[in-house]
Amino acid sequence: MPSNIRLKRIQEQIQKVLTEILETRVNDPRVDGVYITDVTVDRELDYANIYVSSLAGEVQADEILEGLRNASGFIRYNLSQEVKLRVMPQLRFYWDETPERADRIESLLDEIREERESRMDHEEVLEQEKTEEIDGEGN
Repeated sequence: MPSNIRLKRIQEQIQKVLTEILETRVNDPRVDGVYITDVTVDRELDYANIYVSSLAGEVQADEILEGLRNASGFIRYNLSQEVKLRVMPQLRFYWDETPERADRIESLLDEIREERESRMDHEEVLEQEKTEEIDGEGN
């Protein structure tokens, strides 16, 4: 079993090489624009879990994952040529929802900011009207 540091290096190397393979060697149009968000390898090096996302979004997730699964043998072979391990782990592809969740959170935060600003503007107007009424009565 590799140490945690070695395991981390293996994961980083697989992610780097896999990104290159997807960009330059895989010709399946289903996987165009796919990017690797994370790679985890189990301690026995039996499985590499590959987390992917795409600018196309979750709408095409099933199609993208199917394309990756169909090309997994080709991808695994090419990985084995560049990542030197005794045995190359089996590749398992998963859709990573993190980018979509981050976008959703960001849009919710923007809505909250806008609502706060409009509320603060409204309160300032009310405060100003109140001040003008007090000044008008004093005259």
